[in-house]
Amino acid sequence: MSTEAEPAVAEKEAREDEEAPQAENAPQETTESREDPGGQPYGIPGKPLARGPFLFGLVGGLGVLTAIAIGQMVVNSLSTIILVVVAMFLAVGLNPAVEVLQRKGLARRGAISIVFAGVIVAFALFGLAVVPPVSKELTEFVAAVPGYLNELQNHPTLKQLDAEYRIIPQITTFVTGTLGPSLASGLMGAGLVVLDSVFTTVTLLVLMLYFLGSLHTIKDYLLKLVPASRRTRTRAISEQILTGIGGYVAGNVLISIIAGVLTWIFLSIADVRYALALALVVALTDLIPLVGATIGAVLVTGVAFLQSVPAGLACAIFFVVYQQVENYLIYPRVMKRSVDVTPAVTVIAALFGGALLGIVGALLAIPVAAAIALIVREVVIPRQSQA
Repeated sequence: MSTEAEPAVAEKEAREDEEAPQAENAPQETTESREDPGGQPYGIPGKPLARGPFLFGLVGGLGVLTAIAIGQMVVNSLSTIILVVVAMFLAVGLNPAVEVLQRKGLARRGAISIVFAGVIVAFALFGLAVVPPVSKELTEFVAAVPGYLNELQNHPTLKQLDAEYRIIPQITTFVTGTLGPSLASGLMGAGLVVLDSVFTTVTLLVLMLYFLGSLHTIKDYLLKLVPASRRTRTRAISEQILTGIGGYVAGNVLISIIAGVLTWIFLSIADVRYALALALVVALTDLIPLVGATIGAVLVTGVAFLQSVPAGLACAIFFVVYQQVENYLIYPRVMKRSVDVTPAVTVIAALFGGALLGIVGALLAIPVAAAIALIVREVVIPRQSQA
């Protein structure tokens, strides 16, 4: 029995040795090759793609295009942004007057209504004082044009030149063929400018009314964006900035009123025509920092020279003297409690603001400079002292 079993055992071991290499070479079943009972028949996903140069360039290009699109949107809506900023600036400037009326016992809505009505009345008085003289002068000029033409035609020198060079037919051809259409298009453009100015003014007044009514709500909402640990200090600094802006606007308006009243008194004494309208022009231009008073003085002096030389000289002397009084007496006393900015910073800020945004930038530059100076004094300098 033992002799017969030994060949069978040897044959079985040889068969296992032949099957062993085949079992080692056979693919082993892994977790990834089996069907996932959770619903992933294709196995577990591999690692994400590496960030190569193509992907980096694509993301960078999209970022550049996004920045260009945002810049283009800001440029296209710049006029609207300026309008909103000016409306907010005027609302902050008129808020002290509203608060004064509130302290007198009026509700905020009633105080806002009174202040807004005062602004509307000021615009109406300015229009009534300026528009009738201008329209009267234009009517008189248009009525006098035929007389001027007749005088030119009867002038002996012009008759001689017309006989030699045929000037009058050439002038007629120029007026009818070139000047007439140009004037028509210019008048249409001027009408569109006037309509756009009226629409902008109405929009500005409406925005100012809304901002004035919801100023506290806007301020509280913006303060909620500040961390709670810094909210008290931020509120105090923002209140100081708003108080400075309100004081600047009120002081600037007061200085303009003083300039307009004194100019009206002088022009009335000097018997210059349209004294009230010219005084309002001086008051309006005096709101512009640095150059506003000079612009108003030049305009009024030029109008006075058209009336008579002595009146023009008297206006020139008056404005030279008054500007010295305003620059060294009135302006420092009115503005010393509203904006704490050195004269050099005031001039530099007005220059930069005028270069960036024109008259609007010059108006906003001084309170913005005061706000930056306050933040530097209350935030930046204490941090540098602690470092």
